[in-house]
Amino acid sequence: MSDVLSQNEIDELLSALSTGEVDVKDIEEEKKEKKVRKYDFSRPDKFAKDQLRTLEIIHENFSRLLNNFLSGYLRTYIEVEVISVQSLIYTEFSNSISNPSILGIVDFAPFTGQIIIDVSSDIAYSMIERVLGGTGKSASTSKESRSLTEIEMTLLRNILIKFINLLKEPWGNIVELRPKLENIETNSQFAQIVSPAESIALVTFNIHIGDSEGMVNICIPHFVIEPILPSLSSRLWFATSNKKEVTEEEREALETGIGKSVLSMKSVVGGSSISVSELLNLQRGDIILLNKKVDDPLEIYVEDKLKFRGKPGIKKKNVAVMITDVITEGDEIDD
Repeated sequence: MSDVLSQNEIDELLSALSTGEVDVKDIEEEKKEKKVRKYDFSRPDKFAKDQLRTLEIIHENFSRLLNNFLSGYLRTYIEVEVISVQSLIYTEFSNSISNPSILGIVDFAPFTGQIIIDVSSDIAYSMIERVLGGTGKSASTSKESRSLTEIEMTLLRNILIKFINLLKEPWGNIVELRPKLENIETNSQFAQIVSPAESIALVTFNIHIGDSEGMVNICIPHFVIEPILPSLSSRLWFATSNKKEVTEEEREALETGIGKSVLSMKSVVGGSSISVSELLNLQRGDIILLNKKVDDPLEIYVEDKLKFRGKPGIKKKNVAVMITDVITEGDEIDD
């Protein structure tokens, strides 16, 4: 019977009710019976929806880090987006991989086992071209059908290593990852990290690099992250995602790191406006009239921002400036 009854079916049902052939109580009891949900034992669904949602949140954070990294590394417009996070069996994933393919086999320490990073040919060749100074336009059909050269493989390996290191931060709320790229395979038959019937979580990214577009897949077998699956719930993940207070050791390490930073610093004696012809005719011994008096304080800039004022002088036979005033926010316009 279809979900929507035709007029003839409605008339027959009313007639059966009026003659007593069908009892209303029988219909109500039938509705109260538990519905049987189909389950395919050949495709065991080992990931709960809540766990897949947490994996999506983790890799959305990873996509933002990847976007920032690629934008700076390739010096072009980059857009990275998580398309889907779904539960599959490994044979479905492996059958969808084209040959030749680009598969990074990653040791997912401290977990026991490996994951796979599948990079589409378009994206791989675009990244390689950008690194080598090219435009990074979409790869041609001839490029897609050939294997990577040794130089291209080395460049791609370096990029994938940086990819993998970016996974540490988004996974940091759950586990301290120590991922390591073990190998890059171009044939999916040599990337059988689990049995064909093993359940996996497949995270799919869509990446735009300039005019090129392609997919990157991360295949995470169920048995690899099974020890921490109870922690992959939205409630526990958000509860542990709150930043802890900075310890004294972390504060000292931060201050030490900042203290080693190199900044440019300059002292401006004064300024003047002259014509181009005057500039071209300047000779040694000429005098330029500045817009400052002799006793006016000098302006001292740190990274082109006014931070101090001072007086000129000499220290150990070197020209020097003694700081007399510290500029705070809002004081830059004061003279």
